[in-house]
Amino acid sequence: MENVNDSSSIGQDPPLNPPSSNARKPGGWRAIKYILANESFEKLASMSLIANITVYLTTRYNLSGIFVVNVVNIWNGSSNVASLAGAFVSDAYLGRFRTLLLGSISSILGMGAMTLTASINQLRPSTCKEPPHCPEPQSWQLGFLFLALALLSIGAGGIRPCNIAFGADQFDTKTAKGRAQLESFFNWWYFSFTVALVVALTIVVYIQTNVSWAIGFVIPTVCLASSISIFLFGRHTYIYFKPQGSIFSDIAKVITASCRKCRVPVGPASEHSFYDPPLITNASDQTQMILKLPHTNRFRFLDRAAIITSPDELDNQGKPKSGWRLCSLQQVEQLKCLVAILPVWITAIGTFMSVDQQNTFGVLQALQMDRSIGPKFKFSPGWMNIISMLALAIWIFFYERIYLPLAKKMSTRRNKRLTMQQRINTGIMLSIVSMLVSGIIEEHRRKSALRHGSYISPSSFALLLPQFFLSGLTEAFSAVSIMEFFTMQMPESMRTIAGAVFFLSLSISSYIGSLIVNIVHKATEKKGKSPWLGGHDLNQNRLNYYYYIIAGLGVLNLVYFNFFARRYVIVGRPGNGRKEMQLENPVLHGSRDQSECASKDEEKGHGSANLTL
Repeated sequence: MENVNDSSSIGQDPPLNPPSSNARKPGGWRAIKYILANESFEKLASMSLIANITVYLTTRYNLSGIFVVNVVNIWNGSSNVASLAGAFVSDAYLGRFRTLLLGSISSILGMGAMTLTASINQLRPSTCKEPPHCPEPQSWQLGFLFLALALLSIGAGGIRPCNIAFGADQFDTKTAKGRAQLESFFNWWYFSFTVALVVALTIVVYIQTNVSWAIGFVIPTVCLASSISIFLFGRHTYIYFKPQGSIFSDIAKVITASCRKCRVPVGPASEHSFYDPPLITNASDQTQMILKLPHTNRFRFLDRAAIITSPDELDNQGKPKSGWRLCSLQQVEQLKCLVAILPVWITAIGTFMSVDQQNTFGVLQALQMDRSIGPKFKFSPGWMNIISMLALAIWIFFYERIYLPLAKKMSTRRNKRLTMQQRINTGIMLSIVSMLVSGIIEEHRRKSALRHGSYISPSSFALLLPQFFLSGLTEAFSAVSIMEFFTMQMPESMRTIAGAVFFLSLSISSYIGSLIVNIVHKATEKKGKSPWLGGHDLNQNRLNYYYYIIAGLGVLNLVYFNFFARRYVIVGRPGNGRKEMQLENPVLHGSRDQSECASKDEEKGHGSANLTL
């Protein structure tokens, strides 16, 4: 477990003299208000760009539909992949506070560069006057654009894996009250930034589309500056965890040691002993109680890394001579925690693929529909994402403020919340329905445009509202649940990894979506006929068929989750296992004794926090 530093001086040891009883303790909701405010402003800035990036690249850089989809998907994917690097830097060197701060600085630089692309005409091609025949951007113009997007990706890599983890650090999850507060934090975290998104997707997107792209990009830049200021203003209220080294190196060591001992038998009947030393995180405090992960019987093949096959593997002090051949049980159990979430992680990838479609193809659909509201006002395509965010916010508010209070009054069940399995299942089914509805609406839009022989379909953009609303509900049920699952299944020291794994699932869903787009384009491209996807005109494509393909993949995802992955959605969390009450020499437990110890811990209810929301 990481050392907690309650002082505001990051990277320093805790003060020798404890604070007076009159001093207010750091952490809790007092610190969360600054973290949520920082998150809200940061999301207001980033999402005002993400929501309208498809429109910006199409109308200002004259990029074709399939090129736009690839750029947006690769950018989103790279931003989420960068979360792994951010998690590594945070855990190994900087800590979550500093990583968040540096990520915010990189984001403001990237947003500033995007503002320059909108302000300086020479940084982009001339305006397209006769679509779909438009001048293409030069290579150096695209290079500057990609530099701005790269800075934003680096910033996202520092912010995304640490923001939720840093917020979760403010609660003591070893108590029932702390766990209840953490559950509420997840929902209010999503709710607060959703409100910020609604503001971004209405006011900022309107300014970008109808007033000035330059002014529309200056506003997010100012919001990022405000986000950094608020975050620094609350620095005296935070609980800080010192970086204790990255889990990635431990993962590599456990995998290597397990492979090197692949012929060593494992199981309850094994006669070998495990290397299981006590955890010492503060050498100056030898009386400190240290939280350890209990030994489990799952994924036993990894236990080989902790089996002592020869006394020569230890030095005179009882420590491994090589960490690449002998690892501690704690290292093994940490990897088991990560492996245990992989089945649900795959489910997340399949679910998020449907959400990605609305951010790209859904906006492109809106561009080629009648967006008039009255004689003078036109609905901005970037506003379509407001519907998704409103659906998410409405559900969370209804669930927390209406459903749960009524359930407590009307039901005698102890747990009134929907189970995590129920919520994930509902999210997957909604993703399928969302794609089916999208395909039906696109078929209607295309036929209407072809019938009138126009680039813009006379069909109203309001027809797209159901598919965006369903997409928002998909995120409300699945994204919140999966993020909670990842975080609660990890010990406190691995919460940053949980955030990185979540955003990695978003990344891979973007990459797979881009891959499918290109495969469909190549597979359906025939001489004299337009492919299902590609070009500047959706009327020449068959986007509805592509939506049905994604719906089919959603059906496979539903089958996979119910017949395999759902068994890994367990009730309970690691990290509340046995505590080392005293420090002693490294203990070499036999596997049978260790299994019995773990079983006793489970019987006593260690780690029994309910995961259901």
